This record gives sequence, structure tokens and C-alpha cells, in this order.
Amino acid sequence: MAVSSIPSRSGDSAVPAARGARKARGEGQWALGHREPLNPNERTKADDDPLNVRARIENIYAHRGFASIDPADLRGRFRWWGLYTQRKAGIDGGRTAVLEPHELDDEHFMLRIRVDGGQLTLAQLRVIADISQRYARDTADITDRQNIQLHWIRVEDMPEIWRRLEEVGLSTTEACGDCPRIVLGSPVAGVAEAERVDPTPAIDEIVRRYVGNPELSNLPRKFKSSISWLADTPYEVNDISFLGVVHPEYGPGFDLWVGGGLSTNPMLAKRLGVWVPLDEVPDVWAGVAGIFRDYGYRRLRHRARLKFLVADWGVEKFREVLEKEYLGRALADGPAPELPAKPIDHIGVHPQRDGLSYVGAAPVVGRVSGPQLARLADVVAAHGSDRVRLTPYQKLLVLDVAPQRVESLVGALQEIGLEARPSAWRRGTMACTGIEYCKLAIVETKARGQELVARLEERLRDFDADISIHINGCPNACARTQVADIGLKGQLVAGPEGQQVEGYQVHLGGGLGMAQGQTAGFGRKLRGLKTTAAELPAYVERLARNYLAQRADQESFGQWVLRADEEALR
Repeated sequence: MAVSSIPSRSGDSAVPAARGARKARGEGQWALGHREPLNPNERTKADDDPLNVRARIENIYAHRGFASIDPADLRGRFRWWGLYTQRKAGIDGGRTAVLEPHELDDEHFMLRIRVDGGQLTLAQLRVIADISQRYARDTADITDRQNIQLHWIRVEDMPEIWRRLEEVGLSTTEACGDCPRIVLGSPVAGVAEAERVDPTPAIDEIVRRYVGNPELSNLPRKFKSSISWLADTPYEVNDISFLGVVHPEYGPGFDLWVGGGLSTNPMLAKRLGVWVPLDEVPDVWAGVAGIFRDYGYRRLRHRARLKFLVADWGVEKFREVLEKEYLGRALADGPAPELPAKPIDHIGVHPQRDGLSYVGAAPVVGRVSGPQLARLADVVAAHGSDRVRLTPYQKLLVLDVAPQRVESLVGALQEIGLEARPSAWRRGTMACTGIEYCKLAIVETKARGQELVARLEERLRDFDADISIHINGCPNACARTQVADIGLKGQLVAGPEGQQVEGYQVHLGGGLGMAQGQTAGFGRKLRGLKTTAAELPAYVERLARNYLAQRADQESFGQWVLRADEEALR
């Protein structure tokens, strides 16, 4: 991986406290002299650059097996190469928070494959399908970060898996860990009719320069990015986002947002109010990453995301530090982006600007399989395409389809379980990994999501509105629960006999600013509004029927939730 120097701060490293440090106690900001490791995660990173663990995997652990793995590597540094230990089967959600890590660990791994910008060739798709079938018990999930996630991976197989992936230009480098995660991008970059600038070169350059670069391999926490001309990625919940905008004087470029993130302290990203041309995007991205590295809070891990620094500093100071200390130049003021008339998810058949078409199709809650991906590659090849794209909504697209072959493709996709004309329920439902594999989860998610979609398709097949349903197995919001129409946060709830059973706290009416007239905000939480997993399909059906009966003309679900009586929401 090529290494490029990160823009560094100017001046002495001992910055006066008035520059924004907390006088009473440092928060672990390197730029303010607080260099000592402050918690176990920081000590692990200080002891050895996590990128170095790959050599140990290839030269030691792959030969000696799971039992030989150093715990600091196993539950820490392995993440920098896309590997998490998966949850041991049979451990219920009530024990998630009380067992020690080694008691939760299975001797297999979840493996995330980076697909920056969501772009896959057929050769890459076939390799992923083959790895799934050979090494991952046919598992594969499309995540809402445009990754492909596999399960049941053995450490003994990792050298061969890396060889196969890297042979076709894929990587697991920094797919997890306190480092630059996958860069989200528009799945129609380069072909969309409405696109003025294709940001793919900037995404590629960021990955080339900075992914796997030791200068950014020790950030305070994860660093999530999005770069898209279109408002078709969840740009408001990333640490850094670039969104297409036309400057009245300088022309097409990108609007910069920083400090978004969900989990237990959700915050929306804030506009810095600057205009960035395409060729400067990598440098500006690196400047923001450098600020996070140097000024980010490392003392308390639950306050270590960039959003807390942005909230404390404010956008004016953040912009000043970025320009003066990391870029050495001022950025041009820029206008806010113009949003589309309707939210974009790319499902269905759409024209490309070259006269061909692309087709967006939906699995159920992102769950696919190795055999299904292999069949998908065959279907795509048979229809004259070599390009598949993944979306940040657990869906996929086939590009470059001749108009006369579209209907044949739609039918062939349906035969392998991928719907290009899905119900509103299949189209709008996402789910995180859940208790099936994730050690943090409290409840099941994927199976519940599949059951929910099937029930709603049976009972409300012709439902004529868009409702997003995001199901999460714990409070960490990997499925973006707080910004869904119906967000379901997994927890144990009281069952009909008073016993603890799997269930969900309900968030209603959340959303992002993805279209004109939409205001971003977090879901409404009514006191005591929870549902058991068994009652979930009936609850959502009842809620949907209440919305249909009470909505005003053109009123969205989120708008209805804001004015609805509590009784209608229960």
C-alpha cells in the first residue's frame, strides 16, 4: 500500500491551553501534549502498530491455530485487517454484558471485505463468492457500509483468502479498527444522468495514499467517510462527507460536512461552509483525519469519536484549524447543496447517461450467500455487464444493461432471490448482524427482519408509501436506527408471563435530509414504547394501518408521527 505523508500541524506541539484544551484535565489530545496511553485500547495501539499483526497472522497464527493468538491481537489488532471474533453459538442476549470476552469468542471470525465506493467487477464478485463457498460456509451479507461481510472464517485460511482477494484488487485492510474505514460512494458514480463530477478518482486516491498508512493507523476511534456527487449516501452520519455542489463562481465541487455519528450519543454532521474542488478532496480529507488524530479525545473511549470534538469546538474553530494548521491555505466559501425532489435509493430500472440502463435489486435485509453471488455473476455476465455496485442500504445494482435486455435481467434476478421491483417492505428494511454472529448483540436481527418482511408482504403487499425499518441488535446503531421511520433497538423486554424475552425499543419518525423539504432528526421515543420480537410483525402492521387511515394528502410517515396521538403509535 502506498504511503503518503499526512498534512501535519504547524508550530510547536505544546499548544497553549487557550487553543481549546480543557484546563482542568486533558482528554488525551496528542496535540496538547497528552501522549500517554489512557485506556486499554490506547495501550494496545501504542504497544504495536495494529497493521503489523498481519505478519503474525501469516507467519504464526495461521500455522499454530486459534489457541496461539495473543489476546491483544485477537480482540484488538485483528480488526485492522477486517477480522472480528464472532459470537459463540448458544449464548443468549442476557449474557452479552456479563460474560468475559473469551467466554463470548467463537474460534471463527467475521471478515469484512472493503468495497470502497461500492464498486465491484465480475472478477471480484466471483472471488468473493468462491471464498464464501470454500471458507465461510456460504455466508455473505451486504452491509450498510458497502462492505461484504463473511462468517465462519478460520485464521488458518487467512493467508489464502488475502491472496485471492488481492489478486483481483480487493482488500480487508482497515475494514475495522480505529482507522479510516471504507469510503462510501454513490453506487452510480460515473454513470448517473444527474452527476456533474464523478468523485471516484478522489476515493481511489484516498485509499491509495492513506489506507494502510501508519500515519493514520492509530486514530482515537473509527473514521467513517462518504464522498458522492448525489445525495444517495447517508452523508449526515459520517465523520466526514463530501456532497456535490455547484459554486456560482468556481463551478462543480464538493460541500464538506464533519462530525456525524450515531450509537448511544447520536449527532448529525455539520457543514463547514466550504467549497472543495475534486482534485483537493484527498488533501482536505487527510487534513480532517489529521485533526482527529491529533486533537481527538483518547482518555474516554465513549467520547473518542470526531463528533465530540466538533461539538465542543464548533464549525468556525474546526475550519480555522483545518485551514491554518493542516492545509496552510484558506478554503473558498461555498453554497449549500441542492437536494433532489425525492430520496434516491436506485432500486428499479433507471437510465444511464450513456444510453444504457442500470437495475437496482433488493435482497432481504442484506442477507445473500456465496452460491447466490456466484449465480448473480453468471446472470450479470449473460446480460453483457461487468459491473455490480453495492449501496449503503444493503442493496445492489447491475450497471451497463442494454435497454432491450432489462426485462430479461429483472426476471433472472428475481429467480435468484433479488427483486428489482420489491415491495415497500423489502425495499425499506435493513438489519445489522445481530446475535447470530455479533458479540455485542442482545437480540436476533436478520431472521427477525426476514420474518417481518414476509409477514408484511403477505398482509400489506400493496402498501403505497415508503417506510424505512432499521433493526439493530444492540444500542450501537450499526443499522442507523435513530434515523429510520421505524427504528428498532434490540433489548430484553418483559414477555407475556413477565419473563425476559427478546424485543426492541421503538424509535419513530427519524430521518436524514436526503431530499427537498426533509429535515434531519432522530426518532421520537415514547415512554415505554417497546415490543417483543414475537409481537413485532403485528405491531408494525398496526402502525402502518394507522398511518394509512390517518395520513393527510402527501403526508410522509415521519410527518404523521410528529402529529399523531400516542395511542396511534402504540
